[in-house]
Amino acid sequence: MASKLASPMTVQAGRIRTLKTSSSGEAGSGPVVYWMFRDQRVRDNWALIHAVAEANKANVPVAVVFNLFHSFLDAKSRHLGFMLRGLRQLGHRMQNTLQIPFFLFQGEAEETVPTFLRECGASLLVTDFSPLREIRRCKEEICKRVSDSVTVHEVDAHNVVPLWVASDKLEYSAKTIRTKINKRLSEYLIDFPEIEDNLPTRMWVLPENHSIDWDDLIADVLRRGAEVPEVDWCEPGEIAARDVLMGSENGFLTKRLKGYSVDRNNPCNPNALSGLSPYLHFGQISAQRCAFEARKLRNSHPQAIDTFLEELIVRRELADNYCFYEPHYDSIKGAWGWARNTLTEHATDKREHVYTREQLEKAQTADPLWNASQLEMVHKGKMHGFMRMYWAKKILEWTRGPEEALEISLYLNDKYELDGRDPNGYVGCMWSICGVHDQGWKERPIFGKIRYMNYAGCKRKFDVDKYIAYVNKLVRDLKKRKAENLLSQREKVLRSCVPED
Repeated sequence: MASKLASPMTVQAGRIRTLKTSSSGEAGSGPVVYWMFRDQRVRDNWALIHAVAEANKANVPVAVVFNLFHSFLDAKSRHLGFMLRGLRQLGHRMQNTLQIPFFLFQGEAEETVPTFLRECGASLLVTDFSPLREIRRCKEEICKRVSDSVTVHEVDAHNVVPLWVASDKLEYSAKTIRTKINKRLSEYLIDFPEIEDNLPTRMWVLPENHSIDWDDLIADVLRRGAEVPEVDWCEPGEIAARDVLMGSENGFLTKRLKGYSVDRNNPCNPNALSGLSPYLHFGQISAQRCAFEARKLRNSHPQAIDTFLEELIVRRELADNYCFYEPHYDSIKGAWGWARNTLTEHATDKREHVYTREQLEKAQTADPLWNASQLEMVHKGKMHGFMRMYWAKKILEWTRGPEEALEISLYLNDKYELDGRDPNGYVGCMWSICGVHDQGWKERPIFGKIRYMNYAGCKRKFDVDKYIAYVNKLVRDLKKRKAENLLSQREKVLRSCVPED
């Protein structure tokens, strides 16, 4: 496979879509603005590379803006804290190293972004790609509100093969999209130019009072989303993401790759997983960078690398394909016809247990394995991938019907998983409950022809008792640290109230 380096500061035309053309059809003389959303990084970011290249070509300045929505799909402290801590690092590097100003707005992007474009007289808006309907609607509204002289480009900086290049339709399964992606990998799986070697040629003149109070901003979101607290096992930001991929002490490719293909489906061995999902979700590392570095190791670890690239490229891009081309990606309406029919036929089948959302959220079921998986998600912010399948399928078995099962699984996933509100999460729940990207299996009560999983099957695959013990210890340790932190904070408050002699 080719591994050539992209020409300095050029982005392949297939990676860029024009969402709106200026009324004149020509590039204007105003600055370029990159509205960053999904790909929150400086390095290996095709959208940023394109924005700087277009600005230098027109000899105009460039700026990066980020919009913090008042409530994006009900994100909590766990998600917003991780994101903002990463953005703080990004903003400092952007302004101090690259001399590119970073602006952070709060509110609705369809209001803040057009207002900024109008105030600075921008001629080009660059944005990264997301298949989620909320962002697509927001972009449509922005295109309506900006001046006729503004052009809008969308760059797929998230997928290795751009979504619209890989396929122009809804794909049925991994099998149908795999060949299409593999045909284009040699063209798109290339190295990146260094952004530091291609800095803006024109500087943006910042107002004297331009600053972001990151401490107050982070404290505010932590206070408002305290129901789901931050986690401390996953350090946010580009530097930490790169270390998880290639660090000298415990990097996935450098230290943990060997057992990936064998141990990745064993919940008792979470260290066998790459640990990259939060960073990929928030765009703090590029999937293309991960794949590019992984390919270098294929001769020494062929099975592990092939398995990793299947998950990283084919399965992730299949999820984006589904959410982009299927408008009902979080609804029973988005299931294939055979699955909708079988779920409808068995919707009223008798259930041995029926639990409420509150009972499920509190892990109050008769199944200790399921309870452990739920507690792992609630307290750690990451449930093992194998357990996510079992977890969702049991929700189908224990609720009043498939619609309720899907609603509850998406609610819990998005609330507690650090990588929630992601195409992978939507497709994971749709696969487990609605058979999306799967086939029909032996018909049985409740599930119909949807693939079945049970406790006995898990016992055959891994040490169930060991996993439960691991989660119980994890929860105990986390609660102990939380109690110690609270005690330490109270002692600090008391000491501050004691007058000095």
